[in-house]
Formats: sequence, structure tokens, C-alpha cells
Amino acid sequence: MNRKKLQKLTDTLTKNCKHFDKFEVKCLITLFYNLVGDVAERPGVVTGLDRNVFRNILHVTFGMTDDMIMDRVFRGFDKDNDGCISVSEWIHGLSLFLRGTLDEKMKYCFEVFDLNGDGFISKEEMFHMLKNSLLKQPSEEDPDEGIKDLVEITLKKMDHDHDGKLSFVDYEKAVREENLLLEAFGPCLPDPKNP
Repeated sequence: MNRKKLQKLTDTLTKNCKHFDKFEVKCLITLFYNLVGDVAERPGVVTGLDRNVFRNILHVTFGMTDDMIMDRVFRGFDKDNDGCISVSEWIHGLSLFLRGTLDEKMKYCFEVFDLNGDGFISKEEMFHMLKNSLLKQPSEEDPDEGIKDLVEITLKKMDHDHDGKLSFVDYEKAVREENLLLEAFGPCLPDPKNP
């Protein structure tokens, strides 16, 4: 990408970016095109990070290992659902992912955890996410029973309207009362100790 194009793209993306300054946006654009490779310069080709490249970034850079969560994070970044993360989706996604406010992060995490996109986190969704994110310990007890118990405990703590599922309002209220519940169903944000 030539310097003029890079400057114009940097200016455009910086205007719509809350949490990065112009220099940071320029660096992230350069990183994006380094990750995408020479495909970026071919006309008519969709330019972006595919699911596998993005999952590798999540794993190597941010230590994520849960396949279901990484897939949901990809969907959170890929706003137009075209199967690729464009440069603007990359900048906006990282802005929230790395430096978002609590409100932005709550909305993002809720969308990651709402597996079927119906506006609620159901018992089944909680069960699947917790089953994937917890370490399996060898024991006499059926591990699924322990996870079902954990789902019930979680519902008692977070389901403020007692309808057996979490709405965004339930989730938001619980997280405001206890910030550690932000990632209650699995790590979908970078560890603040490892920037």
C-alpha cells in the first residue's frame, strides 16, 4: 500500500475510532496488511483476515484456547458476516477488545455468549460454554452434573428477573455488581495482565 493510500485510510479510520490515536491506527493498519499478505494488493479479491488466521492471532497473541469462544470472537469482529475481517473491522474490533469501556465490553461479551443470537443466554448456552471452558478433572462424579450445578448457581446470582435465562439487563446488572462476572462463561477478552 502506498503512503498516500495509507495516510487516507489512517485518517478515515481514526475519525471513527474511540480508543486509538492516529499513530496506533496507522500501526494496526500496517500490521493488518502484513498479516493478510500480498492478497491485499490484488483488485477484485476480498481483503481480510479469515477465520483461521484470526483464530491463530487470538491463540498466539492473547492465549485463547476455547474453540467456541474464538469462533464467537471472530463473529464479533466480522460485523458484515462475510467470513473475513476487513481492515476497518480489525481496527474497530481491537479498539473495543483492548481498550473498550465497561459498557462496550458488556455488550460485546453478551453477544459472544448469546450463541444463537436471540437476545438471551439460555441454560443450554451456559452449559456449552462452561463445559468448553472448564478444565476437566478425572473423578468419580459425572462432570456434566457439576456443570449443571454451576449453571444453576450462576442463574441464582445473575438472573434478576427469575425467568430461567439471562437477558442483557440481567447480565448488565450482575456485572455492575461484580465486574468479575464480565467473562463468567469463558475468557473472550485479553488478560489485562498480558497486554
